[in-house]
Amino acid sequence: TLLVDLNKLRELDRLHVTGDGGLRIGAMVRHSQLEHSDVIAGYAPLIAEAMPLVAHPQIRNRGTLGGSIAHADPAAEYPAVAVALDAEMETLSPTGGRTIAATEFFTGVWETPLASDEILTAVRFPVWSGRRGFAVEEFARRHGDFAIAGAAVAVELDGDDRIRRCGIGLLGLGSTPRRATAAESELTGRRLGELTPEDVGELSMTGLDDVPADLSGSADYRRRVGAAIVAQAWLAATKEAADA
Repeated sequence: TLLVDLNKLRELDRLHVTGDGGLRIGAMVRHSQLEHSDVIAGYAPLIAEAMPLVAHPQIRNRGTLGGSIAHADPAAEYPAVAVALDAEMETLSPTGGRTIAATEFFTGVWETPLASDEILTAVRFPVWSGRRGFAVEEFARRHGDFAIAGAAVAVELDGDDRIRRCGIGLLGLGSTPRRATAAESELTGRRLGELTPEDVGELSMTGLDDVPADLSGSADYRRRVGAAIVAQAWLAATKEAADA
């Protein structure tokens, strides 16, 4: 019976680098702002990598980061990016605020732990430094459609080309955005090139025994697509890091 317009809440429409070197993005910051922001390009390149894949220009001009995150569609790009980068969600209700880790925020298809009187106010992203590389790849029937499978990959190398840390977020492969923890654990500490991109893709499908089947394809088909997409994203991200 009541429609609440948040457009005049300017406190939700800001992004800035925090005192601890992280990046805080207000929930009402629009996709197009992120797409053209030098701050995003410099501090959170994985978000910038995802931007061209988010729907269409008309939607990017009106849609917001917070709207996409709170909607919690497992085939959307931002949730997978948030999971891959260990983002944190800031929320607010009449009883106060709280912070929720991205890995705990997505509980099911279009489901989050937000209460009925609680809103998402901002998302905080840690900033990766050093020799880093990022890539987002996905496969969809048409550009702008929700992906059948996709991956958001971040990697950081040390001076000896060993993988200091990595994050692999998966989209379209479950009821929530997934984290390829088995692959990340196997890769961390290894020298770049010890495992092929195809190996990384296969490892990233480990434990995905509840991949959905629908009109777009069977569960096995989605896993095969997912492995190939992770391999593409891993190759692009590691090349960028190696060249840094």
